[in-house]
Amino acid sequence: MEHNILSSLFAKHTGNQPVEIVELPSSGSNRRYFRLHHPDGSSLIGVIGTNKQENEAFLSFDAHFDKLGLPVPTVVAISDDRMAYLQTDLGDTLLFQAIEKGRLTRVFSPRERDLLVKTIRRLPDFQFAGARGLDFSKCFPTSDFDHRSIMWDLNYFKYCFLKATGLEFDEGPLEDDFNKMAQRLMLSATDTFMYRDFQSRNVMIVDEQPWFIDFQGGRRGPFYYDVASFLWQAKANFPDSFRAELIDEYIDAIQKYHPVSREEFLSTLRHFVLFRTMQVLGAYGFRGYFEKKPHFMQSVPFAIANLRALLQEQPFDEYPYLSKLLLDLTQLKQFTSDLEKRQLTVKVMSFAYKKGIPNDPTGNGGGFVFDCRAVNNPGKYDRYKPFTGLDRQVIDFLEEDGEILTFLSHCYSLVDASVARYVERGFTNLMICFGCTGGQHRSVYSAQKMAEHINSKFGVKVELLHREQNIEQLFPRR
Repeated sequence: MEHNILSSLFAKHTGNQPVEIVELPSSGSNRRYFRLHHPDGSSLIGVIGTNKQENEAFLSFDAHFDKLGLPVPTVVAISDDRMAYLQTDLGDTLLFQAIEKGRLTRVFSPRERDLLVKTIRRLPDFQFAGARGLDFSKCFPTSDFDHRSIMWDLNYFKYCFLKATGLEFDEGPLEDDFNKMAQRLMLSATDTFMYRDFQSRNVMIVDEQPWFIDFQGGRRGPFYYDVASFLWQAKANFPDSFRAELIDEYIDAIQKYHPVSREEFLSTLRHFVLFRTMQVLGAYGFRGYFEKKPHFMQSVPFAIANLRALLQEQPFDEYPYLSKLLLDLTQLKQFTSDLEKRQLTVKVMSFAYKKGIPNDPTGNGGGFVFDCRAVNNPGKYDRYKPFTGLDRQVIDFLEEDGEILTFLSHCYSLVDASVARYVERGFTNLMICFGCTGGQHRSVYSAQKMAEHINSKFGVKVELLHREQNIEQLFPRR
């Protein structure tokens, strides 16, 4: 049936029957997409919608944006019932796919960074220029980001995700904080186009430029929402430093439409990040728990990680009950066990060179190996031979001499930079070894101090092993 409708549209538009119709993979929506191949080798994309109002929203917005010269597909044919249409073919490369290596490693290549910068800088053109003359009455299911639509999304989170986790909560104070949040978000209302589902799966790359699709859920609303949606997309996996760079790019790009200071922007943005994170968890809950679509459940740990980081960065005192509830949510075992697998563990070891450098059991091939043998050795004095670098006598000797303190200060500088980057990129293992002649004094002292330093400064889990002394110590994640 769908093939007949699209074939008829194709023939009417091109004068030829398609030589092949291939259905494309579906995404989160119920719309179906097909590629129709022309005898000359060109192609068009056919779309079959399931909701007429949603179709009308897309068709209206697309025509408006296309007329303004914004990078969107051009609709070339529409069925009489307006439930099917043909649009130009933008190819197969989603931005989500183009940044795959960076998403997986948290190390974004120059090309990936360039594509993301181009995309975030293009967003204000849709939000501000695109809003001028736009018929917001075509929006579906609502024309404005208002109190009612905010409460829809918050309750979507409550009923489709929160309740499904089994976490107990009190409806009354939660609803009070929901209302406080709605009022806070409404303070930032602007007469701009809110894309709403602005994320890397809804951007296509054509000739190294971003093109924008799937904006049928857009409405009049604050521009902060789209920035939160894009930069905190669960599986985008942006390191904090790179996310900050992209925020700066957006702030710079928005100045021609709406001058705003960075401080003012960030103080408001955090509320939208919290709201958007809750909204997507509601969507993941509905699609995953109720529709049994595993793709969405795979994104939940990433969204929970975003939520946890947001709550740790700065408490939301404006919503006391909600903040406590969300913190409890992030600490549920079903989420923390997955997080544990993806968090950094640092293994610190002391060893004797004469017994060989330790192997790395994680398979990463090892990490830092620091040679303590140039430091003044207490082991050459008989009175220190019965002791180790954990004993006060040896500690006092090394610290009064001072050489090892200078040595460790350099080690700290090198290791700190790596630990910070490993945490940011989501790496899970780092090994740091200190060796000396007998693995008893200098290396033991250094390894102990390094383990204490890393755990205190970064709060990561540290496994300490003094190999030759057969002493183990665990510094738990804080």
